Amino acid sequence: MLALDTLNTIAAQAGAAAGGENALMGMLPIILMFVILYFLMIRPQMKRQKEQRNMVAALAKGDEVITSGGLLGKITKVSDSYITLEISSIADKPVETVLQRTAVTSVLPKGTIKAL
Repeated sequence: MLALDTLNTIAAQAGAAAGGENALMGMLPIILMFVILYFLMIRPQMKRQKEQRNMVAALAKGDEVITSGGLLGKITKVSDSYITLEISSIADKPVETVLQRTAVTSVLPKGTIKAL
């Protein structure tokens, strides 16, 4: 019993002396969680956004693209924020639609539309 009381007294004194260090140790898991969150979720998402931004900026006439709506076509005209996409041709007249540049999800290799 006496040894148990002594151990409790020593632990209480050590806790009182290291109060500032104990608070830092309590915050360490939260800080560690934010660091892990940054490297596993935030950083890869920022990288994908940068790649998408560069792809949209590099769009040019003649590129074959897929849009977010699922349209597959060839770019015929490019402006600052819009593109004109040729999606088909009826009686030798092209069927074109105007889309925002950000609607493009991927650029296809040349000749993909003819291969379909």
